[in-house]
Amino acid sequence: MYRFSRAIYLETRELIAGEDLAETTEARRRVLTACEATMERLAKDSRYFADPAKSLFSDIRYYYPIREQERVYHVVRTYLAAALQFLEKEQERAVTEGAMLRCRAQTRKGKACQRTPLPDSNFCPSHQHLASIVA
Repeated sequence: MYRFSRAIYLETRELIAGEDLAETTEARRRVLTACEATMERLAKDSRYFADPAKSLFSDIRYYYPIREQERVYHVVRTYLAAALQFLEKEQERAVTEGAMLRCRAQTRKGKACQRTPLPDSNFCPSHQHLASIVA
């Protein structure tokens, strides 16, 4: 998901306005942070995120001159639509894979791990070290 936030940032970073280098650098950092936070929220609870493009744009629009805001909004809307489409495909893939939805490891309390395994593995990133033991 971060590839979408990076793409938004990379496509709009030259448009960010600042009075000096330090202010421009700080504005760029804030824009990137806002993009990443939006993608993180979108990945975690996309059902309860009504209009992510509008939300992200309202967070970052202050860093761009007025003449560039329409272009920035178009970029944000385009990449967020692509991110939503990617999420839908991933959810469909998860449903069709059935049993491979959950990590095969157990937590310290003995419950099954609820995280999604890595591609080509039966274990999530936290339990990847178990793959060499089981194999």
